[in-house]
Amino acid sequence: MNTHLLALQLMAVQGCLGAFDTLYHHELTEALPGRASARLELRIHALRSLIYCAMYIGLACWRFNGLWAVALLLVFAVEIALTLWDFVVEDQTRLLPATERVTHTVLTLNGGAFIALLALNAGESMTLPTALVWEPHGALSAFLLLCGAGVGLSGVRDAFAARAIARQEARPQRPALRFGATGCAVLVTGATGFIGQKLVRALVADGHRVTVLSRQPRTAAWLFDGRVECVSDLAQLPPARRIDVVINLAGARILGWRWSEARQAALRVSRIGLTRKVVSWIAAAHHKPALMLSASAIGYYGIQARGDDTVLTESDAPQPMFMSDLCREWEEAAGTAAAYGVRVACMRFGLVLGTQGALPMMLLPVKLGMGGPLGDGRQWLSWIHVDDVIAGIAHLWTSGEGGAYNFTAPESLPQAGFNRVAAKVLKRPYWLPTPGWPMRLALGEQADLLLEGQRVAPARLQASGFAFNHPTLAGALASLS
Repeated sequence: MNTHLLALQLMAVQGCLGAFDTLYHHELTEALPGRASARLELRIHALRSLIYCAMYIGLACWRFNGLWAVALLLVFAVEIALTLWDFVVEDQTRLLPATERVTHTVLTLNGGAFIALLALNAGESMTLPTALVWEPHGALSAFLLLCGAGVGLSGVRDAFAARAIARQEARPQRPALRFGATGCAVLVTGATGFIGQKLVRALVADGHRVTVLSRQPRTAAWLFDGRVECVSDLAQLPPARRIDVVINLAGARILGWRWSEARQAALRVSRIGLTRKVVSWIAAAHHKPALMLSASAIGYYGIQARGDDTVLTESDAPQPMFMSDLCREWEEAAGTAAAYGVRVACMRFGLVLGTQGALPMMLLPVKLGMGGPLGDGRQWLSWIHVDDVIAGIAHLWTSGEGGAYNFTAPESLPQAGFNRVAAKVLKRPYWLPTPGWPMRLALGEQADLLLEGQRVAPARLQASGFAFNHPTLAGALASLS
């Protein structure tokens, strides 16, 4: 069999495996672009991706002869060195999940195979006159070109993320938040999520004793440098254990696969089911927590017709649809803790802006110069900076009131206006609209989260005296770019 063709086929397999690793592990489960500790890893990934981009595009349709074959061998050597360096950095900075370790092993074996085959062919090619010889392979070449474009975009994404992390680290840090009297025992669920990570670090910095409930306690312990206690089940906390405050942030990612019956059930279990377990633990506890802060979302209000400028506040009712029902039942489950003398406050989060979460992917088209409205762009988008989320939690801790609170900034914008501001802050053009029908086709009802919206005001937070650090979108995005 033609070894060069076999090498290209293995490269195509490498492209598929790499896409899975990037999307599932780096973006979804590990959220590397928002991790401060992943800055060096992201830089290595960016460089490797750009090398792979050049390899895929170059080898898709050309044979490298003479000095070009020598250059190809040098590229292989650099790629191998970067891969080994990446392994060392990953081992030093994070605990890889089992699926990522397996994927990396397969990627290494497959990558070694196609590099070895191409290197063997390069020996013969070096004896030929220096030239790039046109040699397309039909559909295989087209797929390799597609892989090259994809891995190139991934490299640009990682480079942007690494630069954003470096800028964040260079900015002056705000004074540490105070969460009331220090030394409280705090139970946090959802601590390894985007908001939870920042919250736990703020609590530890303020001198509180934090216990984290996580399905992966070893990963959580690694993430927080062993400074928190990590349990995988509430049964590991005996009834005599004193917990002063419960902060319930757990919940499976809402955006993802279609909301089939099975996925809706999984979302309910991760939110309502877990919240009920927390309340059951409180019911059996000898010392009842004084406060329970529980997550919810502005999906509680359902969807708002495009062009409807009505401002929604905490007094507005939910709608008979899945996302409203999910939030309502979630809040009702948390509210049952009040029967045990616990003050319960539910936090209805809007789109939380930060270096993790949805914002980096939302801004990627804008950063690439392809920003524009999504759908017709008239859907309202209510957002809040992650720093204001953490500050709002500290505020509710000491405010002495329960009930529901909208965690949104005072400024809401239509989606088109949101992207226009983002383009201005990032100094990019605003011109390319994105049609909504492909999202409707792919996501079904879930597309309402992106194509419909709610104009939600933080009425109770502001009435209680909370001052936002980032009340405008331009300032919020500038602090994150």
